[in-house]
Amino acid sequence: MNTRIHKGTALITGASSGIGAVYADRLARDGYDLILVARRADKLRDLARELTTRTGRSVETIAADLTDPDGVARVQEALRTDASITMLVNNAGIGATAPLLQSSIDDMERMITLNVNVLTRLAYAVAPAFVARGTGTIINIASIVALAPELLNGVYGGSKAYVLAFSQSLQHELADKGVRVQAVLPGATATDFWDVAGLPVAHLPQEIVMPVEAMVDAALAGLAQGELVTIPALAELKDWNALESARKALAPQLSSSAPAPRYRTAPTAIN
Repeated sequence: MNTRIHKGTALITGASSGIGAVYADRLARDGYDLILVARRADKLRDLARELTTRTGRSVETIAADLTDPDGVARVQEALRTDASITMLVNNAGIGATAPLLQSSIDDMERMITLNVNVLTRLAYAVAPAFVARGTGTIINIASIVALAPELLNGVYGGSKAYVLAFSQSLQHELADKGVRVQAVLPGATATDFWDVAGLPVAHLPQEIVMPVEAMVDAALAGLAQGELVTIPALAELKDWNALESARKALAPQLSSSAPAPRYRTAPTAIN
């Protein structure tokens, strides 16, 4: 451990377990002080104590329910005012595996609040400060269902597609201002996400499940390599580049003063 290295402070949401806790460990070992955000104050205190003992880094905690406006406001205030913060890891989120028509609309609305609204608010809270300082990193944890929405619950897939699109828009807007934005798209990862979402991870084919430590290490390796989008399980970067190239090639064709020729036929009766 080398506490002389100081890369600023990383604020991590959903930090008490799983992906967030591993990010906390890796970033502390890499020279970041930490602000850990989660609902459970006791778990946060235990993790903060363990990380400080192991790494020598300063670790603060904010116990907040991010589905509560007051909780979000406290984290936003820290992001706006703490000049030591150099990284935001937007990790807090809720998943769902049940089909849409078998899901509670109240649960789906809560998922949209956390996966979309809160992530957006926190990014917008910190981005102006990063721009003013000419440096900073925002990591948004999405999911492979952003690209394959048929795999799981449609609202979950839609929320993670938003995270990807939002991250790409931020990348475009902030790239020349010294701010880095990375979207991470994990596949199935060995965390309690699956138990909470209603499908225990033990029920998944184990050949598709990545250990959480390996997932986070791959995501951070992608960040170090300058990737804007990191898919830890994707073997060939050229496959992602081909998808992005195809998407961007469509852009000039998506808006026109006239419909495409195939739509200019005589109207027919719709039965």
